[in-house]
Amino acid sequence: MSALAWATVAVFTVTYLLIATEKVHRVAAALGGAVLMLLIGATDAQHAFFDEHTGIDWNVLFLLLGMMLIVAVLKRTGGFEYVAIWAAKKARGKPFRIMTILVLVTATASAGLDNVTTVLLIAPVTFLVCDRLGAPVAPFLIAEAMASNIGGTATLVGDPPNLIIGSRGGLSYNDFLVHLTPIIVVLMVVFVVLCRILFRKAFSYQPEKAAKVMALNERDAIKDPRLLIISSVILALVTVAFMLHTVLRLDPAVVAMVGGLLLLALSKLDAETVAKEVEWPTLVFFTGLFIMVGALVNTGVIGQISQAATNAVGGKLWPATMVLLWGSALLSAIVDNIPYVATMSPIVADLVNGFPKGEGNVLWWALALGADLGGNATAIGASANVVVIGMAERAGKRISFWEFTKYGLIIMVVTIAVCVPYLWLRYFAFD
Repeated sequence: MSALAWATVAVFTVTYLLIATEKVHRVAAALGGAVLMLLIGATDAQHAFFDEHTGIDWNVLFLLLGMMLIVAVLKRTGGFEYVAIWAAKKARGKPFRIMTILVLVTATASAGLDNVTTVLLIAPVTFLVCDRLGAPVAPFLIAEAMASNIGGTATLVGDPPNLIIGSRGGLSYNDFLVHLTPIIVVLMVVFVVLCRILFRKAFSYQPEKAAKVMALNERDAIKDPRLLIISSVILALVTVAFMLHTVLRLDPAVVAMVGGLLLLALSKLDAETVAKEVEWPTLVFFTGLFIMVGALVNTGVIGQISQAATNAVGGKLWPATMVLLWGSALLSAIVDNIPYVATMSPIVADLVNGFPKGEGNVLWWALALGADLGGNATAIGASANVVVIGMAERAGKRISFWEFTKYGLIIMVVTIAVCVPYLWLRYFAFD
């Protein structure tokens, strides 16, 4: 690598350590790292602000902003309180049952929407449920972020890297359903079992608080029926537009912003008051992170690592599958999986074309599983993780980098390990 590439790695490593050790606030660290990348010439204004592969992903930022506006309006309707009381009563006040309901809802919704949108909607419900039952909120939020990443892997639109893979590999929505949904169902069963083990200290049952929740009438929680109806209609339309965005030829970011601004206008609420509910520090953190990761792509660091891994397999399909699966998981734990997949997909396309027609497609599924599930490993490995941590901090329920990561590493290793026999049995054992 060139001297500039090594300098880029050094800046990224130091910034990552500052975020991980929390010696500096994550927003300040990310922005500082981004500034250094610009100063050393690892990237420039053109690449940082306008290049879709090496710059700020404005689609992600505006998708987040639009959905944050929708959530900010929804908070004022009492709808989240309604769902919170309903879920707690269905689980009869038992914390593990509530977590199971919430993670299954999160995973299912993430397959139809996307993981970031889902956690933005589920997290406010979680705060209310945990507050009612006196349960610690951090384990629930961590579990939901991870469930969103697992569930989003199942479909073409569930996680942004899948869109890149589908486009580059000529894979349809149904291809993802057929090849990835079966293993995701298995992984969710495994994940629920792991939640029971890893978060067992959070499942303290308090009968007196559970009894109070059971006595509540969820209908009484609705504060503004008119606004709830309007919000529900707008959210339903946004959801349908997300699912049909390829047919409508509208980017998810455009759909989210139109929905958010339309709801804000129809709500007749004070725009300044609603804007204060937006997670601005989270958006700024993403901005810095995108610039830093873009610098790694721009200087060829990620490409060289990916190319070295590809060369190591020597054209053998099973080793190539395993290198892609585990290598993608490890790299996606450190850098955002969107630029990683964008960089890796041309290499995978060449590899796929080197095998008889149809046989090499397993490499696409290995890339998708590794990149999507690998995001669970660290607090900044996936967009949903960052959003959840930002919302927790704003609510005064801070989740540290290592609190998330100590669970995430276990979840990542176990889920990726479960994918190994699936890929072997489905694509190699009976071929």
